[in-house]
Amino acid sequence: MLSEHTLDQLRTLRLDGMVHALQDQSHSTAAAELSFDDRLTLLVQREIAWRDDRRVTRLLKAARLKVSAACIEDINWRASRGLDRHLIVALAGSDWLRHARNLLITGATGSGKTWLACALAHQAARNGFSVLYVRAARLFDELQVAHGDGSFARRLVQLARLDLLVIDDFAIAPMGASERNDLLELLDDRTSARSTLITSQLPVKAWHTYLNDPTLADAILDRLVHASHKIELKTTKSLRDAAEGGASGGLAGA
Repeated sequence: MLSEHTLDQLRTLRLDGMVHALQDQSHSTAAAELSFDDRLTLLVQREIAWRDDRRVTRLLKAARLKVSAACIEDINWRASRGLDRHLIVALAGSDWLRHARNLLITGATGSGKTWLACALAHQAARNGFSVLYVRAARLFDELQVAHGDGSFARRLVQLARLDLLVIDDFAIAPMGASERNDLLELLDDRTSARSTLITSQLPVKAWHTYLNDPTLADAILDRLVHASHKIELKTTKSLRDAAEGGASGGLAGA
């Protein structure tokens, strides 16, 4: 019979998964018939699973996903959105993150861009990658504040360390010179090292004109579009308010 003192010592060592496994084993007649090596193996496996679960929970909390419940398993493949199933399955494996490739998702309002971005970001966190979701307008506001309080360089370092940065609703409003410069700085730190996912109502081919500065536009798009995956979601009308689609734009469901 395990003593509470032993369990407390394991908790002190932060072996919480092992504590739960030992408690389960102490109430299991089947476990009592196992060899010491087999029981120890089960304890170690339980501890590893516990730590993995805790890490994923932390990563998802830090990601701040707008649609926290979005996940790849809930994609409605019957929805007519122009999704390439093979590409989505490949993206779910997160090799694009391991190779620091970007992902650009475009489509009209209500087509499910944000939902799909969050589903892929959710999967990335489940695969052990650090993620942060932020709307483009808020990101640029935060960087502007960082310029003012002297924390801009530190904030860029923080953003550069993220395995995946999701920038939602890019090109919704006109972009000023300071925002263009900040975007270039941000992408320059991440290019070839980390992945960036951007969603936009504006087609990628229109981004150069939108940026309204040929020189900076060339530099930004070279870093962003080069070696990127692209998904263009299609819809004949906005489904944002449709009961069957909700925030998923009809992408989620059976």
